[in-house]
Amino acid sequence: MKKGMAFLLATVLCAAGLTACGSEPASSNGGASTTQEATLEAQEGTASQTESTGTGSDDAAPATLEEGRLIVGTNAAFPPFEYLGDDGTPDGFDVALIKAIGEKLGLEVEVQDMEFNSLVASVGNKIDAAIAGMTVTEERLVEVDFSDPYYEAVQYVIVPAGVEAASEDDLTGKTIGVQLGTTGDFIATDLEDAGNATVQRYDKAVDAVNDMLNGRVDLVIIDKNPAQVFESNFAGQVTAIDGAQFNFDIENYAIALPKGSALVEQINQALEELKADGTFDALVAQYIEGVE
Repeated sequence: MKKGMAFLLATVLCAAGLTACGSEPASSNGGASTTQEATLEAQEGTASQTESTGTGSDDAAPATLEEGRLIVGTNAAFPPFEYLGDDGTPDGFDVALIKAIGEKLGLEVEVQDMEFNSLVASVGNKIDAAIAGMTVTEERLVEVDFSDPYYEAVQYVIVPAGVEAASEDDLTGKTIGVQLGTTGDFIATDLEDAGNATVQRYDKAVDAVNDMLNGRVDLVIIDKNPAQVFESNFAGQVTAIDGAQFNFDIENYAIALPKGSALVEQINQALEELKADGTFDALVAQYIEGVE
């Protein structure tokens, strides 16, 4: 009943020609009714209350797919950046880093293990962000925005122990194993398109290494740190060779985020704080330095 009476009163006021019901721009205050002034005052009071509680201010929790939760995709087959821990859940440098970022932002972090090649397409609809040793590329920038880079990397070449490879020419005519959608895949695809190589693509890099040991591919192209992990895990069976010998470019890892998202600035700020307070270096020491 109260809503009905309020609506009737508003209709009568409009019929009387009060400017509160007209289309005057908000900047015009000439002839404004007492009702309009009261409404504006009420709105200002609400805005002041919002500011005092932090809601809607710079300190507000970032907008995410689920309020208070940052849903992050990774591919837990890329040690030491991401892998499955003893309890079967994702672990590694990237996982620890995004959890530290979430703590800075006041968000609970949920990490989902996904196929690497599906991560970019999932950002903004299935997940809020992706962190997976992902290189910033022009192709990916069409679909997502990236945080500031947090790690420099270069591709390595893994060959069976005793096999010599020292230059670009040694890649010619070879069957190359790569993880689908990675920079190694992009490099090998360029060689394939030029008619200089054949490419076998895998969902997991370890499957490419196993196929190399079984003679199905000649070599594997993958990022430096995972290559060194595989060299350690397959001691005496494989050799990891610095990509600089093959003129591979330095790459930058960053966190993939929805286009135009305020999360980019917020995550960049959190990264800066983690580097300043020593947390970032501690995670590097814990997860990466023992491998390099």
